[in-house]
Amino acid sequence: MLATPTNDPDVTAGGRAQALAAPLDAYTRGCAWLARMCMWTSVFGLVCLIIAVTLQIVGRHVLNNTPTWAESLALLLVLYVTMLGAAVGVRDAGHIGFESLQDALPATAQRRLRIFIHLLVLLFGVLMAWNCAMLAESVAAYKIPNLGISNAWKYIPATLSGTLIALFSIEHIIAILRNQKVVPAWR
Repeated sequence: MLATPTNDPDVTAGGRAQALAAPLDAYTRGCAWLARMCMWTSVFGLVCLIIAVTLQIVGRHVLNNTPTWAESLALLLVLYVTMLGAAVGVRDAGHIGFESLQDALPATAQRRLRIFIHLLVLLFGVLMAWNCAMLAESVAAYKIPNLGISNAWKYIPATLSGTLIALFSIEHIIAILRNQKVVPAWR
């Protein structure tokens, strides 16, 4: 049976708010899942980094035969670990912030300032993703000497991080507009 439309503004506004709440909640859950996956990927990358550096040290000082690929792999892994960690830091508010100006403002101005800050971070993430993708494309034909893979792999983590930073900034803006807080992914 179809519901009859109503002209009552309270009923239609409440229905629209509930209809909009489900996708926004799904977006927040998706961002939390992405942040957790980034953290687990960073942990895995850090373990691989430790293994690569250990192999390099053992090869150089014990076996007197340094694996040539270990340093290049370690440098590449550092990029992935730091860029994914930076994106999660933006989502979980683990970055440095100066809140003295914000605290001096009235509540409505604080809210506007927080939205403005996240819009700036969003812009930064989009520009970072775009420019790093352009760099990756421009060096894709070149190889990393000791690994034999495309030099574009050096710019993929920053492209991914910029995209995630933009997504997480949108999540923060939505949370501010809904008078909610973004729950850190590690909780």
